Amino acid sequence: MAAWLDRRENNPMSDASPSLKVDREIRTLRTLALEKLRDAIVSMQFKPGDRLVERALVEQLGVSRTVVREVLRHLETEGLVENIPHQGPMVARLTESTARQIYELRSILEGAAARACSESASDHDFVRLDAALQDIRLGYERHDIKQILDATTRFYEIMFLSGGKDVAWDIVQTLNARITYLRAMTISSTGRNKNGPTELERILAALRARDADQAEATCLAHVKEAGTIALQVLRQEIPMDKAMTDLPPTERTPG
Repeated sequence: MAAWLDRRENNPMSDASPSLKVDREIRTLRTLALEKLRDAIVSMQFKPGDRLVERALVEQLGVSRTVVREVLRHLETEGLVENIPHQGPMVARLTESTARQIYELRSILEGAAARACSESASDHDFVRLDAALQDIRLGYERHDIKQILDATTRFYEIMFLSGGKDVAWDIVQTLNARITYLRAMTISSTGRNKNGPTELERILAALRARDADQAEATCLAHVKEAGTIALQVLRQEIPMDKAMTDLPPTERTPG
């Protein structure tokens, strides 16, 4: 008996130890609240500089203040929220310098991914890329910015992973919240004169043709165009609409 008790005392998994059991309901609630608030920021429901008041978010999200605080801390790590002394959390303002660096990284990573994808993607990968592109088109028809953003992210994920660029995709994922935020800005900008999915159609055509040089060049041109527009929006040289319904879908290009 003494030996058994000794084993229990030295066993880190004994009943006396803190439970390692995951509370699925709480975890799901936090995840859902995180997704909701992230989507609200990306879709410009909350604009750069807007204060994020805990009490209001508790009511809007229908969760506890503890969950709201955890969500805000997580969004701070993603670069979407900043905590200002004596003011509290607010939607982060992306600077031109930050945006420029993000697009520079995108150029390097996406250009390499496009080249690799053209060389190693399977026919099934091209079918999946086309399906993502169809969802982007459908998003424009429905004026559904979330569908456009989700499908665009999926398009790039397939392109990266089918080219064996999983580490590069991991890097992109660390910036994904801000990339999606900038992408939403370019989609919602006025004065666009390009058909939304056209540039991605050109990228896919080059990938299917197994033309590595053209795939890389088309991808780089697309990122450059999106970056130019994002910087113009940040400089307020061109206005940005909160809702996509103000413009026909043929006047926007996903970044």
